Amino acid sequence: MAHIIVFGPLLAAIIAGLLQKQIGDRLAQLITTGILILAAVLSVFVFYDVAVAGNARTIELARWMAVGDFEVSWAIKLDTLSSVMLIVVTGVSSLVHVYSWGYMEHDPHRARFFSYLSLFTFAMLSLVTADNFLQMFFGWEGVGLASYLLIGFWYKKESANAAAVKAFVTNRVGDFGLALGVMAIFFIFGSVQFDEVFAAAPDETETLITFFGLQFQALELIALMLFIGAMGKSAQFFLHVWLPDAMEGPTPVSALIHAATMVTAGVFLVCRAYPIYELAPNASAVVTVIGAITAFFAATVGVVQNDIKRVIAYSTCSQLGYMFFAAGLGLYSAAMFHLFTHAFFKALLFLGAGSVIHGLHDEQDMRKMGGIYQSLPWTWILMIIGTLALTGVGLPILGLGFAGFYSKDMIIEEAFMMGQEGVSFGMLAFWMGVIAAGLTSYYSWRVIFMTFHGKYRGEPEVLKKAHDSPGVMLIPLILLAVGAVFAGGAFKSDFVGEGALTFWGESLPAGPYAEANYGETHAPDAGERAAEHGVALSEAETASLEAATSAEDHAAEGEHGGHHPPTWVLFTPLGVTVLGFAIAYWFYILNAGLPARIAARGGPLHAFLYNKWYFDEIYDFVFVRGARALGDLFWKIGDKRLIDGLGPDGVARSAFAGAKRIAQVQSGYLYHYAFVMLIGLLALTLWLVAGAGVQ
Repeated sequence: MAHIIVFGPLLAAIIAGLLQKQIGDRLAQLITTGILILAAVLSVFVFYDVAVAGNARTIELARWMAVGDFEVSWAIKLDTLSSVMLIVVTGVSSLVHVYSWGYMEHDPHRARFFSYLSLFTFAMLSLVTADNFLQMFFGWEGVGLASYLLIGFWYKKESANAAAVKAFVTNRVGDFGLALGVMAIFFIFGSVQFDEVFAAAPDETETLITFFGLQFQALELIALMLFIGAMGKSAQFFLHVWLPDAMEGPTPVSALIHAATMVTAGVFLVCRAYPIYELAPNASAVVTVIGAITAFFAATVGVVQNDIKRVIAYSTCSQLGYMFFAAGLGLYSAAMFHLFTHAFFKALLFLGAGSVIHGLHDEQDMRKMGGIYQSLPWTWILMIIGTLALTGVGLPILGLGFAGFYSKDMIIEEAFMMGQEGVSFGMLAFWMGVIAAGLTSYYSWRVIFMTFHGKYRGEPEVLKKAHDSPGVMLIPLILLAVGAVFAGGAFKSDFVGEGALTFWGESLPAGPYAEANYGETHAPDAGERAAEHGVALSEAETASLEAATSAEDHAAEGEHGGHHPPTWVLFTPLGVTVLGFAIAYWFYILNAGLPARIAARGGPLHAFLYNKWYFDEIYDFVFVRGARALGDLFWKIGDKRLIDGLGPDGVARSAFAGAKRIAQVQSGYLYHYAFVMLIGLLALTLWLVAGAGVQ
């Protein structure tokens, strides 16, 4: 089954891409979609076999390369972590394939599009099932290639080409860091196999490595380099600039790549390499800080964007920040839990946005929408479900809510507990997460109100033709909505609760919440202790031992942070969520014209957020213009003036000038030639006389 899951999409991509003229668009769609649905079904069986039945294993397919003592095999690693990713990747990809039948119905290059989708899926599956860093790097670069092809799919649009190049170049920065990390791993451990590296990692905690003339702890440097790669793929602060522009690709691409799969590769990498990060506290602190800043930054930018897909893109960036600061705090299972639930509701929101764009004839500006809930009732309801899941609506005391409630609140609560235990930047992550939750609620409901409620602000002819999406597009939305409602409650115990103690196996730690609340943290009672030593105790001795045992239990519970945060912490995410909804309702329903007037007046804060903290402008000035200026310096000054000017061009100019002067002597007058001959004769005579005198 694993072979079909991983290589089936590759076969489908080859058939659809190379044989499209022979088989036609319809058959290409059928083959790619059918194989992805099959892969998704088989992934469910693999998940049950691995995560539930406990049959984790590695399937070696072939020796990939051998250079001296270095050997790497191509293998399929099946453990709980990879099986969860199989569910996410194949599930979302198969639904995106089905959805694309309707969305891309009128595109003349459908076979090529479906081929690219399947190629991307193969690369992502190669990444998550790798059992070594080199194979993972192959998949890592494969998804980068596929994303470039999909973002620039409409290559006749200049903006699409620019966005594809921007994504490719930005990811190369992160990938360079990842490549250095993999090289450092081989340098230190002599292997790139996950099991061998992670088993040997505790022995290398004191090992130093020289990098750019400076010495670093090897594990800290490796962890930092790996995270730089993760920052690029997962659009974290500083390397986030490609993600919003990637919305130039078709909407199904946004759902597949930028919501549920490729951008989560960085989170998967950090979780997969958790044995290294557990031994690299400084690098983990960097992961926490960058993740917390990203969650806050992207949320602030999302509140003022007007393109419906860009708002959701910044939401993705923000939610990825939650996952990273959770991983940085050692909450790897919570990070994967949010990754899992996020796949459902974020894919739902992206595809829902695509349904809106499809129904309004390619309109994406929310300022030209409004009041369309009657024209697109199914899309309206489904996007509200996605919004409720994204904002994490739920009741803390009852433990009932949408998917995001379980995973996002778990991260926020555990960040607070980590901060209380003194973990670096735990409280920073907590407060950043709380603020981002409030902003998320605001901009998410802003999308609903601007798109579906109030007065229609676009062209009247567009509204007359507005329609809900066909069934082939709505069915994937409905299935994703089911996951957005139930995935959190159904899988909380397995991912972060009592079941996590056995669910993750060796692939991830269960997490402090599960270990403290459900693990064996309490000492045996007095009677058990006495029985162990065969001693009969008096009542007084028994009471004394029971008191000591109780004290040890409380100490152990305190050591684990108790993991029962105060009531105000439990209700804080709900409070800021309600506040964000109320502000959005006040602005866009009760005072509908006020936001437009505020935007028209501008102001430094609005301009700062609308221009995305001016990152594009700063990067353009520093890197784009800087690179151009440096290139001009080397080209115009170094190459043209110095090398060419003093080299071939200089010699040529000197020879030309000399020849020009000599040519002037050729005047055609006899007395000129006689004069030159006389001068020559005189010079020869003087030379002979001078030579004779010397002798």
